[in-house]
Amino acid sequence: MTMQISQRGKEYLETAKTLLRAAQTMTDRAIAGQLKALADDYQRRAAKASHDDAAKAGDRSAASAEREW
Repeated sequence: MTMQISQRGKEYLETAKTLLRAAQTMTDRAIAGQLKALADDYQRRAAKASHDDAAKAGDRSAASAEREW
């Protein structure tokens, strides 16, 4: 099953990419590790946001269909 990425999810992914780029330029390994962990968190947030947004859209669609009946 293919899942669409919501706009909110895309924004989280863009932030994750920015954090990863910053981590790659860091000479301090501790800070680089923290940035990578934060990027991983943002990737998880992107997936959750897209899933939640898709569920909300489905709920709205179902409610709209019920009103049409």
